[in-house]
Amino acid sequence: MIITIVSTLMIMLGYFLMLYGAVGFIQDKRLFSSAPKENLAVIPDKKERFKGAHIVGWVIVAIAVLLFIGAFALGIWDGARNGFGPLKYFARILTMLYVMEIYDILFFDWYLLCRSNFFIHFYPELKDVDRSNFFGYNKKSHIMHFITYIPVCAGMALGLGTIFS
Repeated sequence: MIITIVSTLMIMLGYFLMLYGAVGFIQDKRLFSSAPKENLAVIPDKKERFKGAHIVGWVIVAIAVLLFIGAFALGIWDGARNGFGPLKYFARILTMLYVMEIYDILFFDWYLLCRSNFFIHFYPELKDVDRSNFFGYNKKSHIMHFITYIPVCAGMALGLGTIFS
């Protein structure tokens, strides 16, 4: 259980770093395809905020990817060490992905997008955009993730349970 929590926290940190690197430093609108259309309409195409900002952003994104990989590697390694079968792997991976999705909904969508000035800090052009109705703008995507995670986790769990048991 502790490893599942640690792995999930690693994923959450990686997810935030990915957003921070993309929004704060890379600032390429192509990376914001899931943002509300109202935001995308007013966000200008920006050059680097300072010399080397894109490099800093890509380093942060690389660290985020390493955190994702490390979280899953830690969970898989611990499961192999403790003789997990497919059901335990399924529960661990599904828990990690569901918590990540809930984190996305509550922290990214509800807090960062609708309640804080996180995006406005990097894009002052968003100050006059009404954010009150943004919560839930991507609910179809979240629902699809919740549904899709079940067979994906089942497939991963069957493979891992077969390989490591």
